[in-house]
Amino acid sequence: MRDVALAPAAPPPLTGGLADSLFDTAARNPTLPMLARRESASAAVWQEVTAVEVRDQVSDLARGLIAVGITPGERVAIMARTRYEWTVLSHALWAVGAEVVPVYPTSSREQVEWILRDSGCAAVIVEDEQSVMTVGSVCAALPALRHVWQLDAGALHELAVRGEAVPPAAVDSMRRLVLPDATAVVAYTSGTSGRPLGCALSHRGLAGVCDTLLAGWGHTAAAPGEQGAVLAFLPFSHVYGLMIQGLCIRGGVLMAHEPEITEEALISALRTFRPTYFYAVPSLLEKIYKNFLRAAQQSGRGGLFERAADTARDFAAATERQRLTGGAGPGFDLRLQHALYERTVYRRLRAALGGRVRRATCGGSTLSRELSLFYEGIGIYVHDGYGLTETSGGVTMQPLGREKSGTVGQPLPGTEVRVADDGEILLRGPSVFQGYVGDEAATRATLRDGWLATGDLGQLDDEGYLTITGRKKDVIVTSSGKSVAPAALEQRLRMHPLVHQAVLVGDNRPCVGALITLDPDFLVHWRAALALPGDAPMREAREENALREEVARAVAAANSTVSRAESIRVFRILPRPFDVAGGLLTPSMKLRRDEIVRTYAAEIDAMYEARSRRPQRTLPDETAGWDDADNVFFR
Repeated sequence: MRDVALAPAAPPPLTGGLADSLFDTAARNPTLPMLARRESASAAVWQEVTAVEVRDQVSDLARGLIAVGITPGERVAIMARTRYEWTVLSHALWAVGAEVVPVYPTSSREQVEWILRDSGCAAVIVEDEQSVMTVGSVCAALPALRHVWQLDAGALHELAVRGEAVPPAAVDSMRRLVLPDATAVVAYTSGTSGRPLGCALSHRGLAGVCDTLLAGWGHTAAAPGEQGAVLAFLPFSHVYGLMIQGLCIRGGVLMAHEPEITEEALISALRTFRPTYFYAVPSLLEKIYKNFLRAAQQSGRGGLFERAADTARDFAAATERQRLTGGAGPGFDLRLQHALYERTVYRRLRAALGGRVRRATCGGSTLSRELSLFYEGIGIYVHDGYGLTETSGGVTMQPLGREKSGTVGQPLPGTEVRVADDGEILLRGPSVFQGYVGDEAATRATLRDGWLATGDLGQLDDEGYLTITGRKKDVIVTSSGKSVAPAALEQRLRMHPLVHQAVLVGDNRPCVGALITLDPDFLVHWRAALALPGDAPMREAREENALREEVARAVAAANSTVSRAESIRVFRILPRPFDVAGGLLTPSMKLRRDEIVRTYAAEIDAMYEARSRRPQRTLPDETAGWDDADNVFFR
């Protein structure tokens, strides 16, 4: 058992509910810009909404909720994308003591029914008519559900009108009755295996994470004397998104909402809103890097970009050694090269994020050290943190001035981290959840003697930095008894611009295999750049051979980081990416591994059977030791 990594005391405890900070800010600094919104997705101008204006909207809506009979402790679901109304509505619900149940708008009919029934929601606010129909189709199984409101049909205005007869003082009276340990949110787990579980998160737990991060790192959100600005686009249906909302509201950071997580929508929002701080997940940071590379190659500057990227990583690694060990840092030649690329490459890359981003935070899963060094080298340090739904958000962060890429930092003040003998990460602290709603057995299995068993595997170094190595339930055990944690190899594979997703398989098989999907955008670019001569059938055959060889090189590069027994010996390229609609990704974009293995069982069997049938032969150096069957392309 690796001993506990202790941290200093936490900030002063919460004395009320989550809505209080909004009302307090409005009283103290009424003209402070708090939210920003625009009339349409194509609009270049964002209109700022002050703290007192947001408070008045929240108060009016809270009066409406009182008028229709929403009482303290009742649960109300919000099934909508990340939009302005989500923030106003959630704070109105908290102001009257109600509990928010976030539901992904992309959830299936079965998922919606389960969450609304399991949580016993009294009302649900949906975004559009399609969601109304989804909820309507399961209403017969939801006896507690009394109200279904539609945002796009003017539901919030109607509620505000209903509340005109309720005195504003009623809201203040109800808000003062909300206790810190009351449940604020029932957030459902991603459901990668089995039914999602509802995590009861208190006002104290959700606020405590935000207040701790603001106390230690809040000043890094913007340049001195400048108000921080954050573009919220990650789902508020996930605890990571809720944490971002809390950080902005509690920290006086201007927040804008972007409901569309498409490349075009994000580019437009980033360039017009120009945030000072960026929150993301690894897949998005990987995608941005690949877009940089693709754009450079299309303009004939691919070689320049790759040299600049290598210099950025080398410069960041040397800077890291300097801050951690007191070394000399980047040498003269490296500083000169970095300064040259700063003028010609790096500032243009930062401009793609709006030009004002100084730092970023990555969550949801771990970020590769290679990618972390790249972003630091171009001038945007990415804090890779760690947290779970059960911890109300983040529980680790990179210490300022002692950041270490490839880790998720050190425990936040007030949080304790322990690594058990089997490698499982155990946590204890004020942000740990209250338990799973209606499932005492699952709660007892997860909370053991005050410690939260995360199900994640990791390592603590001598300085208390935590490294995540995978999930216990994801570990592959081959027929020879070799245990392989797939996360690191999958991460390495995704660094290749052609690889979009990778899932390792191999339980009770002779070796580790991989199911690989390709990045659709980069694949189009790669095919165009290949420009093979000949008639169509011949060109297509040669193209597929070249593609298999390119993916084989990506696999070989990933294998170079592990032993032969842990390496990928067979792989198959799948015809389409895993997605939420097909049931192979959760709404928070996590792989549903068991479902992927079931869906592609025939392809997995064929992959291993082909390997056992074909003789080995000698291949080029970069794929040395591979069988013909390793290069299987599934059309």
